[in-house]
Amino acid sequence: MSSELLINVTPQETRIALVDNGVLQEVFIERTRRLGLVGNIYQGKVCRVLPGMEAAFVDIGLDRAAFLHASDLRSLHQDESPPSAEAPPPQPIGALLREGQHLLVQVVKDPLGTKGARLTTHLSVPSRYLVLVPGACSIGVSTRIEDEEERERLRGMVEVLASDSPEPNGFIVRTAAEGVQPEALRRDMKYLRTLWSAICERAGGAQPGEQIYSDLPLMLRVLRDMASDEFDKIRVDSRENLSVVQEFAQRYVPDLALRIEHYAGERPIFDLYGVEDEIQKALERRVQLKSGGHVVFDQTEAMTTVDVNTGAFVGHRNLEETILKTNLEAAQAIARQLRLRNLGGIIIIDFIDMRDVEHKRQVMRALDKALERDHARTQVLEVSRLGLVEMTRKRTRESLEHVLCEPCPTCAGRGSLKTPETVCFELFREILREARQFEAREVLVLASQAVVDRLLDEESASLAELQEFIDRPVRLQVESLYTQEQFDVVPL
Repeated sequence: MSSELLINVTPQETRIALVDNGVLQEVFIERTRRLGLVGNIYQGKVCRVLPGMEAAFVDIGLDRAAFLHASDLRSLHQDESPPSAEAPPPQPIGALLREGQHLLVQVVKDPLGTKGARLTTHLSVPSRYLVLVPGACSIGVSTRIEDEEERERLRGMVEVLASDSPEPNGFIVRTAAEGVQPEALRRDMKYLRTLWSAICERAGGAQPGEQIYSDLPLMLRVLRDMASDEFDKIRVDSRENLSVVQEFAQRYVPDLALRIEHYAGERPIFDLYGVEDEIQKALERRVQLKSGGHVVFDQTEAMTTVDVNTGAFVGHRNLEETILKTNLEAAQAIARQLRLRNLGGIIIIDFIDMRDVEHKRQVMRALDKALERDHARTQVLEVSRLGLVEMTRKRTRESLEHVLCEPCPTCAGRGSLKTPETVCFELFREILREARQFEAREVLVLASQAVVDRLLDEESASLAELQEFIDRPVRLQVESLYTQEQFDVVPL
């Protein structure tokens, strides 16, 4: 499979596209005025403890206080207990934190919608091959490395290297470390220890709300976390940033340094690969399948629902084969769209109902296989009795829709408007209230063009009856700036 990483940099934003065989799989966007916070470490100040929620709000210098749950809070017992010791019972949040207390915290989730950032005191600092976990004693290995011999080899090397330092720090071996030599791990470990010492030194004199450590910029972060031998090319359209990327690659990903090149074409790099069109399609509810079927995505506050339909696809053999082919194609499209739209949290997929048990297995296998390339952690359950597939996908940053869009000011994000008929009936009720409450010679109605047209046409008889009932005239006036649902009733 041919894979390319396209990096588009402007003063306002950085955009990165992952393209496999000419098809956009994933897109990352970071804007200068809204930089991602995940991985940043702050000196926080507890501003409110909530015993009923076993959580606290912590001020880290942002517009909204961040959220820290008791499960994300490291206690003294956790730091002091050896790995083999039995874990002590969890302590209540009130025994661990008090209002006004200062503590080092790290952002694990960016602010999403109306929710503040999610914090943890289990700090970690990543590099190319390792993640440093200060105060821990254990050595972990990424579950994506499946070869047991390789897992034991890496674990043994890291244990030997970690024993050279008197400081009790744990390490997690990342997926990128598969097959690397001890010297590369030693360099990474030395870098992480130096970095952690600098963080501790800076934290010593930091004030509440001060940022202690920030993760790398997006283009370097993606190169560190995602770059591997599978990339044939990494194209950067900014000559100023090309040297930064090449220097970083020479130090951390030397195998990829020769594959990094400058794109100097006149045509924008995202246009050349059709990325702009794919981003626009990813903002639409409906995704068209090649067979003629379609998939509908609805993102809500609680979850994302995905509905599969045969659409114009009628098949050639029988109904079961038609349904199976549509569902198999939809499984591939859904896995790609989850990455592209960066949808996280609870996801409910409503495949077309299948009676054949083997067909259900085939669709689930296709979905699992398509999700293997997803860098975010996913968990998929079997088809439920109602024919639904429940899954979760780890969410650490806002979805593509939340980054690029805002709720419609006309419908306030509902996706629908009251009909002119409904607004007319509401308006009649408001006129009656105003007429009973105030003594006036006439009533002035300010409304949108569609509502006024309805009042003068289909509802003209009802309006005449209302005027006769309240014994005063009703004057209509069109307000061009009013939305279809807006109106005012003014007694004169």
